[in-house]
Amino acid sequence: MAWRFQLLLLFLAPAAILAGLYALGLTLSVPYLGRSYVIRIELPDAGRQIGLPAIEGPQDARRPLVVIDAGHGGHDPGATGEGFEEKRLALGLALALRDRIVERGGIRVALTRSDDTFLVLQERVEIARRLGADLFLSIHADSAGDEQAGVHGASVYTLSEKASDEAAARLAARENAADRINGVPLAGQSDMVNAILVDLSQRRTQEQSAQFADLVVREGGGEIVFHPHPRRSAALAVLRAPDVPSALFEAGFITNPEDAKWLASPEGKTAFADAMERAIRIYFARNSGAATP
Repeated sequence: MAWRFQLLLLFLAPAAILAGLYALGLTLSVPYLGRSYVIRIELPDAGRQIGLPAIEGPQDARRPLVVIDAGHGGHDPGATGEGFEEKRLALGLALALRDRIVERGGIRVALTRSDDTFLVLQERVEIARRLGADLFLSIHADSAGDEQAGVHGASVYTLSEKASDEAAARLAARENAADRINGVPLAGQSDMVNAILVDLSQRRTQEQSAQFADLVVREGGGEIVFHPHPRRSAALAVLRAPDVPSALFEAGFITNPEDAKWLASPEGKTAFADAMERAIRIYFARNSGAATP
């Protein structure tokens, strides 16, 4: 009987101590975690109107528009490496690409975020659609985990309901209708007609997205170190705009120290901006003929 009473005390004593501290208005510190054990996140208000970013470059609305999305931001750092955060690497690359496009001229450009702001995935896509973007590029840095620190190289993702491989499926899990499609209004149509219109639009958009992704690999071949399998597809929410060709660029592995240092360096940003700007310009030249000043 005594041992049962001792067991009962063993389980009840900690709860009794915590209850007593709570009653006295006291708390216990948690030094082992190295951080607060309560994390408060300010979420966007429901129904909040999205503020649209400024469009830079030519004032001629007939010029093609690319929307560049720096992944993560705010309370969401994304993947992390030794001294590096994905949100900061992505923003640095996005700013470098924006500056290079503006410098070269002929193409309009907007950033979903130009500072350490948090946006939900749907907001990023909606910004591109509301601005009437001709191309959407989301920039990220991959993570291979501690056990694969040597994995390196960039990859380009396009949308697919079926992930191209297991790594793509993991990315989709980690990172993860319209009232008008390609200028065709859906209001007043039957559900079946709307489904057909969306499907046709998505097929065309995915073909254009694949064309752009191929150009990124081709133009970046001399300046960007790619993963052995650089072209991938995944069911990524940020690529789901049915009428805006979209790609997600994993610039390298933040868990690889060499990749991370290169992406954060002025030389790495310049190489990325040069190659990506060429791919964007060639894509628009093929599809709109409006990219040349």
